[in-house]
Amino acid sequence: MRADRLVAALLLMQARGRVTAAELADELDISIATARRDLEALSTAGIPVYPQPGRNGGWQLVGGARTDLSGLTATEAQALFLLVGPAASIAPDAKAALRKLVRALPQTFREHAEAAAEAVVIDPARWGEHVKERPELVRRLQDAVVRRHRVRMVYGRATTERLVDPLGLVDKDDVWYLVAWTEQGQRTFRVDRIVSAEETAEEFTRPDGFDLAVAWSEIVERMEERRSGLTATVLMEERHVWVMQDRLGRNCQVDGMDGERARLLITAPTPLMIAQQLAGWGGSIEVVGPPSVQAELARLGQELVDRYGATG
Repeated sequence: MRADRLVAALLLMQARGRVTAAELADELDISIATARRDLEALSTAGIPVYPQPGRNGGWQLVGGARTDLSGLTATEAQALFLLVGPAASIAPDAKAALRKLVRALPQTFREHAEAAAEAVVIDPARWGEHVKERPELVRRLQDAVVRRHRVRMVYGRATTERLVDPLGLVDKDDVWYLVAWTEQGQRTFRVDRIVSAEETAEEFTRPDGFDLAVAWSEIVERMEERRSGLTATVLMEERHVWVMQDRLGRNCQVDGMDGERARLLITAPTPLMIAQQLAGWGGSIEVVGPPSVQAELARLGQELVDRYGATG
């Protein structure tokens, strides 16, 4: 029998106390004959379950025995369903799995778990747009990650193939990235720049202690450091600071007050990139330094004067 059906059967018996072959078949979308064989296989495998004949009979754990597979506290169950619930709003498979998980929980947890699952709905489409389908390449790479199969791929402008160990995928602001192990160590690839990718039958071993969330956090930190090679000091009215921070994110830091104005530190790789971010503010801000950013602002301003100053 399949391991996932074994787990589901145990959880159902733990939650309900007793389950019939017909009930198990209905829950798992299998035939009654298959459900009966699965229950018998559980008993044969040494799981403490036994059948009780009669009209109100069924299968149950011996002596109220319990498995620790659903040993969640009420707080843990609520946290789990707060996390899974939004995904279920956009993924049919996740919604079906969520229903089964709710039914498998102890009765006292179900009400709060269901409320948590329905507390948030994610609408990934922007206004006026349809929901974007996950790219087919992402699905194929995801399969390789789960199966621990190496991927042969061509990336960017390269013409030669490389063999990588796919460790995980990250969706950041609607851009997908593949984190993989290569001959040169861990690397990050933009999925939309992968020219071709083919899952192989060759298996790989995931590095000990690898955590995708931790790895991605380190990648982001390194990228932000590279993108923040230059810092400009800017003065602006305090009431407008939140707008600048909303636009620039972690590239805008408050560095105290200068009289009645807030002092901001704006970072970017080049003077031009900082100037382009600040030009739209016109005279409502003051760039204290460095001179390279001031010069770029002056150049941009002169370009606008040269193009539009003589009109009218």
